[in-house]
Amino acid sequence: MQSSLLWQAASIEIFIFIAACAVMLADLFLSISWRTRLHWAVIASLWVAAAASFAAVGNDPIVALHGFYVADGISNAVKGLILAAAAGSLMFSRHALRVNRIFNGDFLALVLFSVLGMLVIASAAHLLSLYLGLELMSLCLYALIAMRRENTSASEAAIKYFVLGALASGLLLYGISMLYGATGKLNIADIAYAIANLDETNTAIRAVLILGVVFTVTGMGFKLGAAPFHMWLPDVYQGAPAPVTLFIAAAPKIAALAMMLRVLPQALPLFVNDWQQMLMVLALMSLAVGNITAIAQTNLKRMLAYSAIAHSGFIVLGVLSGGGGAALFYVAAYALMTIGGFGVIVFLSIGGRERAELADMRGMAQRNWLVATTVAILMLSMAGVPPFVGFIAKLTVLESVISAGFIWLAVGAVLLSVVGAFYYLRIIRLMFFESAPASDNKAIVLRPSATLLLAAIAILVVWYGLFPGDLLTFFELAASTI
Repeated sequence: MQSSLLWQAASIEIFIFIAACAVMLADLFLSISWRTRLHWAVIASLWVAAAASFAAVGNDPIVALHGFYVADGISNAVKGLILAAAAGSLMFSRHALRVNRIFNGDFLALVLFSVLGMLVIASAAHLLSLYLGLELMSLCLYALIAMRRENTSASEAAIKYFVLGALASGLLLYGISMLYGATGKLNIADIAYAIANLDETNTAIRAVLILGVVFTVTGMGFKLGAAPFHMWLPDVYQGAPAPVTLFIAAAPKIAALAMMLRVLPQALPLFVNDWQQMLMVLALMSLAVGNITAIAQTNLKRMLAYSAIAHSGFIVLGVLSGGGGAALFYVAAYALMTIGGFGVIVFLSIGGRERAELADMRGMAQRNWLVATTVAILMLSMAGVPPFVGFIAKLTVLESVISAGFIWLAVGAVLLSVVGAFYYLRIIRLMFFESAPASDNKAIVLRPSATLLLAAIAILVVWYGLFPGDLLTFFELAASTI
């Protein structure tokens, strides 16, 4: 493999690595007044990298680094989504970072290194490179959650995430070791080839491979936040500062989907019945636990956490049915909606107090009509109500599930989604049909930039709900390389 080809294949990762190092150096030598410019420079870099990744979706696949790295349609699409989600998160977070006293180069560098880990996962053609990317992403996320050292809730959330994340990484590594022990390979394509040529009468090797599949899927379930491996997610979402929660809610789920699309259909196609059965359990449990438990929540961040668990169920449905394009479209729609949802919490954190209780949404229509309208659109979209993008995303996944012959699974997903619509509609009722308490009924005035961002999110949710064709075609093209 020529070195020029390697530079061409990994140019996005190299660019983000250089940007992260530049941010760390700039934060040492530049004055505090330059931090706003540094923040916007990072956002611009992420958008440029995202545009380059999306533009490369139709290019021929490139394998580099002796089979450790691949640049193909699926990796370029996923990387574009990760970079766009990170850029959107930072755009919504600038003022809240100041309020939380984490508006510094450390935060930006950790975000960039975490994004770098996600990009490595997306382009991993080898289980070791995949694991290295996963650890780089996770370690940066632990540090981001604990950045406010004086905040006990954030420290507690970071410790919980670290302990359970280490457990998930151990399970995944154990699964990888079993796959290696049975096949003698760690390259994803080589594993599939070795399994196809194994002696079918060797039941011991098959048992080891099945155990490897079990542990690997379990580790992925933790990273995706799917039930019953979801116990870390509500505490982390609630305990972390709102800007950090915004980033964690949007980008890592895309990387987790990339990991599943890389390993399961590509490395383990001959064990499809085994991992499909596991994913069925994960999907149904995620939809049930997420939608039912969210009804009892009084904290908006915690409610959106259980909503994220339910959405993980739909992402898993897209993977198990072979609908890679549907899963990509769904995770893109989810990232857009969750950035808007947590972005509202970020904007409403006035005077250092985080307005994340459902009670804070009472009478919002009278206090700021744009916030109320945007939240209503986002909640209806998450519930899967037409004509918003969430409806099209769920419909696309359900179509792929039905096409794969799992009609009963699609029916179960629809019924559980109907149950989940209750807590989304409850927020709309609080905003439009209840009055704000007398002690907190002043009008909420947002910054012009916040107003523009909320309007943009609302427009995108409606636009891609009405005209999803080009986006669906784009993700189907990207998924055709699986």
